[in-house]
Amino acid sequence: MAAEKKWLFTLFFAAFVSLLLFLSAISGFSKFSIFSFSRSFPSSVRYGVPYPPAFAYYISGGRGHKDRILRLLLAVYHPRNRYLLHLGSEASNDERIQLAAAVRAVPEIQAFGNVDVVGKPDPVTFMGSSNIAATLRAAAILLRVDSGWDWFITLSAMDYPLLTQDDLSHVLSSVRRDLNFIDHTSDLGWKEYQRVQPIIVDPALYLARRSQIFQASEKRPTPDAFKVFTGKFSLLTVIMFMQLKMLVILMNSAYLLQHACFSHLTGSQWVILSRPFLEFCVLGWDNLPRTLLMYFTNVILSQEGYFHSVICNSPEFQNTTVNNDLRYMMWDSPPKMEPHFLNISDYDQMINSRAAFARQFEKDDPVLNMVDEKILKRGRNRATPGAWCTGRRSWWMDPCSQWGDVNVVKPGPQAKKFEESITNLLDDWNSQLNQCK
Repeated sequence: MAAEKKWLFTLFFAAFVSLLLFLSAISGFSKFSIFSFSRSFPSSVRYGVPYPPAFAYYISGGRGHKDRILRLLLAVYHPRNRYLLHLGSEASNDERIQLAAAVRAVPEIQAFGNVDVVGKPDPVTFMGSSNIAATLRAAAILLRVDSGWDWFITLSAMDYPLLTQDDLSHVLSSVRRDLNFIDHTSDLGWKEYQRVQPIIVDPALYLARRSQIFQASEKRPTPDAFKVFTGKFSLLTVIMFMQLKMLVILMNSAYLLQHACFSHLTGSQWVILSRPFLEFCVLGWDNLPRTLLMYFTNVILSQEGYFHSVICNSPEFQNTTVNNDLRYMMWDSPPKMEPHFLNISDYDQMINSRAAFARQFEKDDPVLNMVDEKILKRGRNRATPGAWCTGRRSWWMDPCSQWGDVNVVKPGPQAKKFEESITNLLDDWNSQLNQCK
């Protein structure tokens, strides 16, 4: 009888421990991650100015985006970086668990333990301030789990890189690590009346079920205690405008000139922010980030103005802004709320844009295969190879299944184009003609 009780006790104890492990896997590290792997090789990664910069990627998506996020993760993967993957609340728990399992199945990710999947997702409303809440939460998590990264990069499941991580690290190695790449302007134009002054409420901040934003009947005056900034036109937009202007001149059409207006283009919510600035926003020793957060809680599409306004109203950081988000986007004519879906016909212009990332793409569009093959040299379901990969390249073997020194980078041909772009942007930054104006 004693032996039977002992056996039952052992069985129940094992079951109890298994249950705890399962719940831990679901709730995850500090209740925000399904899987948070510890580094098997922590001593092999070196951070600081003598070494290439490291990046913290926040990759977000929604229902049905599991495979897209995994593909994007592998395309931008490097052992020196940190990654946080977020599937919105509209995605099922099964999707999140499957994404975490797929991430864990990648040998190099399991070894370096630098990818986390959010287990308790944030409800996000497309045009509401819950987007900013989710991004700030991601920044707080990445600041907490990794002290080595230099820049915070936001990507969606519909984005894709136009260069390798070795290219990106190599070029930005010569750049001050307190700089922030953020597309911004204080010339609000139509946005002042249609976005800054209206008062909206995002139900995702207080309702469990998903709902759309709603707008108050009255408007409020534009703030005078601080200056509101938002995304400006991209370089591509300027090019499109100049091309259209030239067409107007050639056609000598007063009607076309009157209607040739790009004022309905939205700003950019996609940013590359420095660690010091994110610490200022999250850990804020100044009250400015919280004051502006309270204001932008009721601003439509606040993700296109919050970071822009915080950085340009802060004396400490306003001179660290490079007025570009390093993204390639093409807008339809007339422009819509989202940029044009890129395809094979856009490949040459996209690659020659000298941008680091492009958006947006349909799922598994053939142009992504072209980028994988010609730029990233990445095999299907494999990480983009870099100098850290020492395995033999073949159809049956992943070169990144074996690795050497992860602190060494080897730039490729695309790095030269990107370096030219960064050089031009830094020339503008040094002239201080395009900063927080």
